[in-house]
Amino acid sequence: MISLSKFFKKQQWNQVAVLILLLLLLGVGAVPGYLTGKWQWKQPPSVTQLKQLKNIRKVGLSIPGWQTIQQSETNVGNKKWFLQILKQKDPSVEAILLLLPQNGPRDQPEVEWTDVSGWGKSSWGKWDIAQYRAAEFTVKQPSSPEANATIKVKARFFRATTQKSTFAVLQWYAMPNGGTSSPVNWFVADQMAQWQQKRVPWVAVSILIPIEPFGQVETSWKKLQSLGETVQAALMSVAL
Repeated sequence: MISLSKFFKKQQWNQVAVLILLLLLLGVGAVPGYLTGKWQWKQPPSVTQLKQLKNIRKVGLSIPGWQTIQQSETNVGNKKWFLQILKQKDPSVEAILLLLPQNGPRDQPEVEWTDVSGWGKSSWGKWDIAQYRAAEFTVKQPSSPEANATIKVKARFFRATTQKSTFAVLQWYAMPNGGTSSPVNWFVADQMAQWQQKRVPWVAVSILIPIEPFGQVETSWKKLQSLGETVQAALMSVAL
């Protein structure tokens, strides 16, 4: 068993390593801008998928196998998310889908999960998180010439208890070549893409499925995993 002191030292070294990597990315990325007088942090490359991303804010996302029974823009934190209430006929399942697509070349993921927690608390009186764990699922890559090519999504998975309902929740930032629950991972990928005058578009995704009060969240994993895979695949097809 690793001692607590060694564990915290390891965590500190991991944080230092990430910080050094970010500084190197910023430093190397700044050299061409310094030589040409065009600073990328002032003029980042355009996001070629921006039109498709903004369209999600207007019409939402079509989810194969699911029917959207209600949809609208809703304020979550200081941003407008697109909310869809989904229903699956067989088996009978309902879900809440919250989408926050990138809105401009300077727009980046920040505190979306904190904002959703605040929205949940204001909507249902409280938002207590329990049974949290990191989760992974894979999605077939539609544009790859390889028949079995897949991408990996790393997400947040937990139970949220409110005064009125209990939910199983899955959250991640969807990107063209995968997904992550960490804004830092998106930032690193986007900085690397900017070296080639490209960008990494993103959509913040939160899926909520009602479960029994104070129930075991793992019993809903297969449902959430399946819906998460479908949402990621739909975003990759129409916007990412």
